[in-house]
Amino acid sequence: MHLIVGLGNPGKKYERTRHNIGFLVVEELARQLNATFKNKTALEAEVAEAEGIALMKPQTFMNISGRAVKSFLTKHKCNTSEILAIYDDADIPFGTVKFREGGSSAGHNGMQSIMDQFPKGTPLARIRVGIGRPPNPDIPLDAFVLQKWTSEEEKKLPEIIEATIKKINERIHVPT
Repeated sequence: MHLIVGLGNPGKKYERTRHNIGFLVVEELARQLNATFKNKTALEAEVAEAEGIALMKPQTFMNISGRAVKSFLTKHKCNTSEILAIYDDADIPFGTVKFREGGSSAGHNGMQSIMDQFPKGTPLARIRVGIGRPPNPDIPLDAFVLQKWTSEEEKKLPEIIEATIKKINERIHVPT
């Protein structure tokens, strides 16, 4: 079974923020697969399943997302090569989507939390969705990622989400 983990923060306060792009991607993918997210309290996540694929939205906060991934892996058979994380990356220009087979977390605490669940050096695939840097250097990065998308960014989100799903399909055949 493939596990696609969309990273984000739970709750209305964080909906439609830059840090929640992972949630937006797996929500759209679930819609395309006619799959429904169900709250799995024991896993600390919402999970939707379809055709050998599990989509996950950890309901922990971003920085401890690894707990939900570990809980899922304890209950389900899944190799590390079948895990794919989707998350925001401020070091990539807005709208750019990049796949990476492994490597460091590059300072992304959600990805680091997942990596911490495995032996050091275990390759974990990820798709990073560029959100860019704050337009004003006085805006701290942690505040920027938790801001809502601008109206201009919102207009481009469907295209970015589709580009991300295309990248997922390059790695895992998703029957949409």
